[in-house]
Amino acid sequence: MTTDPTLPAPIADYFEADRRGPEAVAACFTPQAVVRDEGRTYQGREAIRAWKQAASSAYRYEVRPLSLTAAAGEQMVLARVTGTFPGSPVDLRYRFRLADGRVAALEITA
Repeated sequence: MTTDPTLPAPIADYFEADRRGPEAVAACFTPQAVVRDEGRTYQGREAIRAWKQAASSAYRYEVRPLSLTAAAGEQMVLARVTGTFPGSPVDLRYRFRLADGRVAALEITA
């Protein structure tokens, strides 16, 4: 039996917000936060909201965190992403840097 990892509140909030939509996701980030995903960089809440809106419009998906590790000021969540995209399901690494109770940086890689 596997159990979901216990995530720090800002990270748990991010994954919960991802189920609710782009506005909720953007609210999880600091004002000057940076997201790196699929070779692109998004800075600031409005750019992050637009990134999430585009991703949510293109595909339907669910994310299930599998594990959490911490090193060098970052928290890395390994998560299984299942949905309507080529190659589904896929395990992705979500590297978070937190500040002031929010996400300051997120990098998503395969």
